[in-house]
Amino acid sequence: MIIPGLVSVTFRHLDVPRVVELVTEAGLSAVEWGGDVHVPSGDVETAELVRAQCASAGITVAGYGSYYRAGASDPSEVERALRTAVALGAPRVRVWAGTWGSGQIAPAKREEVVSALRLCALAAADEGIEVALEFHRNTLTDTLESTKRLLAEIDMPNVTSYWQPRGAQDTEEAVDEVRALLPNLPTVHVFSWGAGWGDNRLPLGERADLWEAVLPELAADGVDRYALLEFVPDDHPAAFRRDAGTLLGWLDRLR
Repeated sequence: MIIPGLVSVTFRHLDVPRVVELVTEAGLSAVEWGGDVHVPSGDVETAELVRAQCASAGITVAGYGSYYRAGASDPSEVERALRTAVALGAPRVRVWAGTWGSGQIAPAKREEVVSALRLCALAAADEGIEVALEFHRNTLTDTLESTKRLLAEIDMPNVTSYWQPRGAQDTEEAVDEVRALLPNLPTVHVFSWGAGWGDNRLPLGERADLWEAVLPELAADGVDRYALLEFVPDDHPAAFRRDAGTLLGWLDRLR
């Protein structure tokens, strides 16, 4: 089943109670909480409060969005992020595969990133938590090929990758990427972009061609996965409500 929700960084300018309220009003079920504003890394007290607010509202914590960058961040950030994720009740922590694209990084630096991610995965496994790689440019998950290679290099059962589309991405290419990452694909970040990297945010429904092809792939095996809205136009609640309605309509047709 696909569980619809929100990436909280969409509303960095709003406090936690308002984000919870918006998610509930929109009929969504989950939130991935960001580690930059809403649940700062290492702030266990805030994480526990947010966990309680979600439980009271019937909202699932889909994950903890950390900003740990393997091979670049202080290694001590792993412990802080995991401690926060545990307090938040998050099943997984999102991390970033370095700060270099796969086409620019030197082999020795790539191995540093791989080693750091492997250590992160070992620490997460001790807490019963998954590690999910952000699927993003300027990291080692900037292409499908590099992502698959990276997952094989890390070779840890608790490490997976997220997925999200690129601006104006071809639908067939998007479907191919999703199929290649399944079945170990726990979460997709849902948005519609025109040409450019986030400079042309569109109403979600304007890429119905892409999402009406991708969502059935995610739902086909019946495994629970999250589809989390992000990057709504102008970061505006009205745009979020509209896009939430669009997403829920697509999911209703899959049931």
